[in-house]
Amino acid sequence: MKSTIWHDRINLIKRFTPLRIANASRILWSYYKSRITGNPNIQGLPISIAFEPTTSCNLRCPECPSGLRSFTRPTGMLQKHTYLQWLNELEKSLCYVTFYFQGEPFLNKHLPDMILEAHQRNIYTVTSTNAHYLTPEMCKKIIESGLDKLIISIDGTTQEVYESYRIGGTLTKVLDGTKNMVNAKKQRKSRTPHLVFQFLIVRSNEHQIDEVKRIAQSLGVDEVTFKTAQVYNYEHGNDLIPLQPKYSRYKRLSNGTYQLKNKLLNHCWKMWHSCIITWDGKVVPCCFDKDAKYMLGDLSKESFQTIWFSESYRQFRHNLLRSRKEIDICTNCTEGTKVWT
Repeated sequence: MKSTIWHDRINLIKRFTPLRIANASRILWSYYKSRITGNPNIQGLPISIAFEPTTSCNLRCPECPSGLRSFTRPTGMLQKHTYLQWLNELEKSLCYVTFYFQGEPFLNKHLPDMILEAHQRNIYTVTSTNAHYLTPEMCKKIIESGLDKLIISIDGTTQEVYESYRIGGTLTKVLDGTKNMVNAKKQRKSRTPHLVFQFLIVRSNEHQIDEVKRIAQSLGVDEVTFKTAQVYNYEHGNDLIPLQPKYSRYKRLSNGTYQLKNKLLNHCWKMWHSCIITWDGKVVPCCFDKDAKYMLGDLSKESFQTIWFSESYRQFRHNLLRSRKEIDICTNCTEGTKVWT
């Protein structure tokens, strides 16, 4: 797996053209200057953008607004023509594009075409899926799109455990979809997409960590990553919180309550180098703003650059530098949630 991981990293580095390196340098400089001075300063465009293909999903995962059907914002599908308008404005600075936020990306029939448009602009592309739609035909389209990384969520190695979180899902479909993707790569002698198993560690599956590594190796998956689970109501405990502390985002206090392990430092690199664009063009600060509560602009009404350098965005960055704990989407932040096993 190590050789394929290194190939993936090199593949990403190749996307940094001189113009993009110059932009990234300005962003990095303005980020550190802002941290030191406490005054938000932004001197470049984002390096990374997440586009939301859809809010729809075939599963009903218990900690996900898509799964719970609990959005307070409109649901829908990203349209290719509007996506192209946004991509054309941003392509010179972007090195990295992800095609997921909420929902199952492959429910959007235009996804392979949208990936191809970014690939043709020499942008590294990533999407994440529950793998239920990875048919041989779809895998062929994925190869042709030039997708660089495909993350497959596999949160259990038996059906009983898998469906305890991925409610409505079928593990055999995940494994068959993975096999289809591996076979498509072999048939076309393609090193991409870099294939990743992502294992969200919860109490019901924490005993299956070694087993998912074995399955990944047997199938020809390139990499396995482990992620701690976000739990909304964690203060008084939750059945999803793992029993082994190293796999949990939360720590148990002497009085029996729980708190987040990570300290909420008053800075966040994401606010300088990336953001989310929802299916209908709302610009939101990060992946924790699932309901677009902190909408910083609307691309149906103004350009991205106008939004990125706007007073509302400047004020949000200022509030974060002043007191991040007062911003509710920050209080369950994913910083440091990958687990080394």
